[in-house]
Amino acid sequence: MFTRLASFLLILLVWEGAATLAASRALPPPQAVLEVIAAEVRSGALALHLGATLARVAAAFVLAMAAGTGLGMIMGRRETIDRLLDPWIIVLLNLPALVVIVLAYIWVGLTEVAAIGAVALNKLPNTVVTIREGARALDAGLDEMAEIFVIPLRRRLRHIVLPQLAPYLAAATRSGLSLVWKIVLVVELLGRSNGIGFEIGVAFQLFDVTRLLAYALPFVGVMLAIETLVVQPIERRVTRWRPSRA
Repeated sequence: MFTRLASFLLILLVWEGAATLAASRALPPPQAVLEVIAAEVRSGALALHLGATLARVAAAFVLAMAAGTGLGMIMGRRETIDRLLDPWIIVLLNLPALVVIVLAYIWVGLTEVAAIGAVALNKLPNTVVTIREGARALDAGLDEMAEIFVIPLRRRLRHIVLPQLAPYLAAATRSGLSLVWKIVLVVELLGRSNGIGFEIGVAFQLFDVTRLLAYALPFVGVMLAIETLVVQPIERRVTRWRPSRA
């Protein structure tokens, strides 16, 4: 924790020094950005836009993880289905996110459904690929044991499948969140009337770097908090069986 705090302090010092040397609107000092953040917090605008963005992140993430986990399990366990769907997964992996977002807005309209769907579709192939590898790595001997002892499907999933998939689910969660954060901002920039991405777009049009940073930094702070307080503890728990690094 101390190391992280020292790192943040170093960043602030470098930022302050660079802003002093530049003396330009393009690089405002930390104090100016903090003043705008405080003003937006008092007005309630920051909470409104941050809440809208986090809601979209949560909806797209849950949708992509649920669908991706199901598809990944099926493709990892059924070779025929894997060969059938693999070309589509490759296409989605390499298709630019911008193309998916624009097509979603054109076909569905400038709606929440299009926005969340576009983000989820961009995240989906990453989840599928990760979970597919986990499904392929499942212990066949444990499957045979479950068949012999006629273990019910629910208990089999809970006590046999999920423990083996846990590291892959953790990896998909981490990579998925890092991807969803970024794409949601692009979705909001292009076609929503609220959210952090929308406000960044407004700040860009006004060439207001102070306002841009005032909305970007709290969003980054929330991302770091979720990564530190939620994702990393879960990842450590599901991978605690691995030998510790020296």
